[in-house]
Amino acid sequence: MIETLQSLIHALREELQQYGEMLARLDFQQELLMRRAAENLLETVAGIEAQGAVIRESRQEREVRRRDVARALLKPDATPFAELIALLPVDYRPLVGALVAENNELLFRVQQRSRQNHLLLARTLELMQRFMNGLFLANTSPVSVYDGTGVLPGRAMVPAHALYEAVG
Repeated sequence: MIETLQSLIHALREELQQYGEMLARLDFQQELLMRRAAENLLETVAGIEAQGAVIRESRQEREVRRRDVARALLKPDATPFAELIALLPVDYRPLVGALVAENNELLFRVQQRSRQNHLLLARTLELMQRFMNGLFLANTSPVSVYDGTGVLPGRAMVPAHALYEAVG
């Protein structure tokens, strides 16, 4: 039982570390958004997506370890942490309880920061869209593109006059 419990504790610590890493990445992204440093923003998105995959793996590992502890305590696989902690050896209850609470707290902070960044990104995109619409709508004249003969499409060819005919 103690070895199974140690594996759960290790998995909880690993998950906590990964949430901390995600929070740091989200904080950095938010800092870039506030400074309007768009050149590094795409890199942060890729890093956040990669960290999300690492978190999913660590959560899956933690869940496997939680089920192992539940089985060792002769409880159903779906037994929640609150019930399991009460059944653990007395010396382990505070540690496991604290790790579960810290994971929940960091998960909440990651979700909160993620929503904040999403709103900031959405606002940035909205402002850029307005800028682009204003830029393109302000130029109401059609874009002039000459064809291979040097004539604007849709315009009749004006006969060429000598300079002296046009002036005089």
